[in-house]
Amino acid sequence: MAKIKVHAGDFLAGDGRFQSGALTLRTTRHNILGETILTSQLNSVDVASEESVKKIGGTLGWGVLGAVALGPAGLLAGLILGGKNKDVTFIAKFKDGRKLLATTDSKSFTKLQAAVF
Repeated sequence: MAKIKVHAGDFLAGDGRFQSGALTLRTTRHNILGETILTSQLNSVDVASEESVKKIGGTLGWGVLGAVALGPAGLLAGLILGGKNKDVTFIAKFKDGRKLLATTDSKSFTKLQAAVF
């Protein structure tokens, strides 16, 4: 089971999970145990960059934009230092139109991307 840190979007900020082809994320309707969403419901999963966050619009806010701007630099620093546990901040779009800005480990991110390939 991999942890996902939700930053913004159509899901409640906080911790989520990714396990066995499904994401469990807290929503306003499922705020205690979370809603389970199959990875087959993902439309796209992309590394968050400053430009991609700007495209999502003002709903994410400048504070999140600043945090995401540090993400690529942190990832680059991790690559340079040879760290094995790199975190990736990503944007996921679901087939029902919902969006998610979150961070997870690089291995889980690759699995999420493979689900939409």
